[in-house]
Amino acid sequence: MQTALTPLNASMKLELTWDPVPQPHDLSPGYFIIMHFSELQLLPSNALRQFDININGVRLSDDIRLFYLGVGVIYNENPYRDGNYNISINATANSTLPPILNALELFSIMSTTNFGTDSRDVSAITTMKAKYHVQRNWMGDPCSPKIMAWEKLMCSYDIGTRPRIRSVNLSSSGLNGDISSSFANLKALQYLDLSNNNLTGTIPDTLSQLPLLKILDLSGNQLSGSIPSGILKKVQDGSLNLRYGNNSNLCTNANSCQPAKMKSKLPIYVGAPTVAIMTIVSVALILFCLLRRKTRGLMKNSVKPQNETRNDGDTSLGLETRRFTYNEIERITNNLQQVLGKGGFGYVYDGFLEDGTQVAVKIRSESSNQGDKEFLAEVQILTRIHHKNLVSLIGFCKDGEHMALVYEFMSEGTLQDHIVGGDHNARCLTWRQRLQIAVESAQGLEYLHKGCNPPLIHRDVKATNILLNMRLEAKIADFGLSKAFNRNNESQVSTDVIVGTRGYMDPEYQTTGRPTTKSDVYSFGVVLLVLVTGKPPTMHNPRSISIIEWVQQRLSKGNIEGVVDVRMHGDHDINGVPQARGGLRRRQLQQLLHWHRQQRPEHEK
Repeated sequence: MQTALTPLNASMKLELTWDPVPQPHDLSPGYFIIMHFSELQLLPSNALRQFDININGVRLSDDIRLFYLGVGVIYNENPYRDGNYNISINATANSTLPPILNALELFSIMSTTNFGTDSRDVSAITTMKAKYHVQRNWMGDPCSPKIMAWEKLMCSYDIGTRPRIRSVNLSSSGLNGDISSSFANLKALQYLDLSNNNLTGTIPDTLSQLPLLKILDLSGNQLSGSIPSGILKKVQDGSLNLRYGNNSNLCTNANSCQPAKMKSKLPIYVGAPTVAIMTIVSVALILFCLLRRKTRGLMKNSVKPQNETRNDGDTSLGLETRRFTYNEIERITNNLQQVLGKGGFGYVYDGFLEDGTQVAVKIRSESSNQGDKEFLAEVQILTRIHHKNLVSLIGFCKDGEHMALVYEFMSEGTLQDHIVGGDHNARCLTWRQRLQIAVESAQGLEYLHKGCNPPLIHRDVKATNILLNMRLEAKIADFGLSKAFNRNNESQVSTDVIVGTRGYMDPEYQTTGRPTTKSDVYSFGVVLLVLVTGKPPTMHNPRSISIIEWVQQRLSKGNIEGVVDVRMHGDHDINGVPQARGGLRRRQLQQLLHWHRQQRPEHEK
């Protein structure tokens, strides 16, 4: 909208013509036309821009006038169907300026009658809908149109072919009865989740006939019998990830379901009742311990190939999160194709799980200073902390020398990208958005300090470690340098190496080598100043100067406008009181600096 098309003078008109593009089943498709207008010039009082719009000689709108930087939209509610098209935008007789057009959208109608879901998939999924009485808004075509695909289904949309169902997620859907054989008719299925239902009976071997199936989750049901040989074979060759935990009557293979053979002769002892009771209790305890050890030895949520071995030396981690192989990491990231960013640990790549969930995959580089210790620290921390303002860990990879972390995807990148720059396509945050990000980041930090047991010191709070999702909700990330501490005496925490980022580090921590929660609060204070000013924590102007000193210099001269980020164009009046804007900003900044100084040691206040 910042650019526009206009003729050379007011006596001329804007004219656009085109011929319709024939479709295979419609030689003259209809068109919807959307025109956008905005006045980009501040016109003097004696100037007037006024125009009419005609389409194929028919008046669509007349006497259109625009306001400076206002937005106007003109469109047709019913499709036009003609052999050719002519849009004419003409200045009125009273207009002193030529007409203007900022943007034009043109949509042709396309029939969807030939783009429905493959009939075999429709038949299979509707059969399952009826069998299980699925309580979801499953109506119409399962995959088409794409934006109205059935809930918990994901489809593939290959050009030239009908959509196919590739993912079905019926977890926790109250399903009863046996597993429907109709699932085997979904030949494009890659991901099937039937976990946490009340399914009974055996696992049908027909599921092994699904050629593309990669993940089958049957955990948390009441299934019985043995796992079919066809499915076990796929598990062993690595083409299928099977999850079957919490099915107490389910056997891992046919042999384990056979009752133990009885010996032909058993010695019989007749003794006091007390001896008999003690013998029974002892045997029960031994069996209980053996069963418990065996249960612990099995993975809770997946069957692993029998010939799988691990040489990473940390098989006793006992982490309650998904573990990926490096081959899976390569598959998820499409062979490390798209880089999202880079940090001290290594590069972060864009990826997609089998069910289509987008993720961020952080892979340790050979040049990283962070080794196994920092990596395992971050994994162990993230598996036990859960807060809406902390980035969630989906899984990890520790496969020989390969180490990777799989996080939830944060589509808007880092706070640094939006505030200080680096991403030229990032949106400029408003004052209200900055305040919300500050509050949410503070909530995440407070949880680390007060909500965790044991509590944690992050040690690297900075703008690049605050990530934003598509709703611009803030979440703290990167816990590789975090340290646990005793809530009653956090001064006991000491480190051999001072870690952190220049400009954000607490001077007292740099002096003593003892990080505390105040170290994080100090760093967070710098983040707040970065939010307000839009400046980096350290500047070269021409000498090196911290953002704290830079702000204090301007406040001492009363230069409030020189402190607040100019890209907000004055949009920083949170109370909506125009006459008090300067006072509010000055008071807020002075309070912020005063609070921030309290986090510093006495000799530097």
